[in-house]
Amino acid sequence: MRRRIYVNWALILVLSIAPAAARPLAAIKASGTLRVGLTGDYAPYSLRGADGQVTGADVVMAQALASELGVALEIVPTTWKSMSEDFAADRFDIAMGGVSVTPARAALGDFSITVLRDGKRPIVRCADKDRYISIAAIDQPNVRVVFNPGGTNEAFAKDHFPDAKLAEYPDNRTIFDEIAAAHADVMVTDGAEVDYQARRHPGVLCAAAVPDAFDHFDKAYWMTRDDALQAAVNAALKKKLDAGDYQKALAAAASKP
Repeated sequence: MRRRIYVNWALILVLSIAPAAARPLAAIKASGTLRVGLTGDYAPYSLRGADGQVTGADVVMAQALASELGVALEIVPTTWKSMSEDFAADRFDIAMGGVSVTPARAALGDFSITVLRDGKRPIVRCADKDRYISIAAIDQPNVRVVFNPGGTNEAFAKDHFPDAKLAEYPDNRTIFDEIAAAHADVMVTDGAEVDYQARRHPGVLCAAAVPDAFDHFDKAYWMTRDDALQAAVNAALKKKLDAGDYQKALAAAASKP
């Protein structure tokens, strides 16, 4: 029997990163600007339009957080592949936009309170929604699994589908078109993204009929390690969560075409 060895690729990467000096809350307030890292490729959290403007639920939240801290907002472009390096290089103070809580990221900085719970699920062509309903059904030599580089989707694909045909696709905004065009069969990503993309491709792409998500994890905001900053972010975020403002922002962003 062949033995499978699963590798935590994100943890290997983060162990090679030496964090630079980061700005505590006092320095952020002194500068007058909160720098928020967003990928702009993950709706409904953040999405960069053709005009270059980034919209989404976490843009709304970033604006509210900056206002609460009494500073201006600066959106800093990042990618899932470069996010840990950008974070360690102090290119932004806080990363938002659908960031999953992982041990590798927690080794570099602090997380806020949880904004929501999610889990990995497959998105497929609608004709295949009852076919790819387990990891075993996907992990087959004739199944083409596509993933975007650098984040938890890549790590999940490499850890769980060693026998499938894995293909990296660089643009998370258009990666789902690869499945629609039959260039790939399945992508396993966060449930919120699966549901959003299925709504955007009615009758073409569907959430696979899995009985449950393949795993479960928290999403939160990832920030410079500073007790005062974490406390301020948590206080502002709790206020928004208790008022239902974040949930409303997510629903509004998810309803957009």
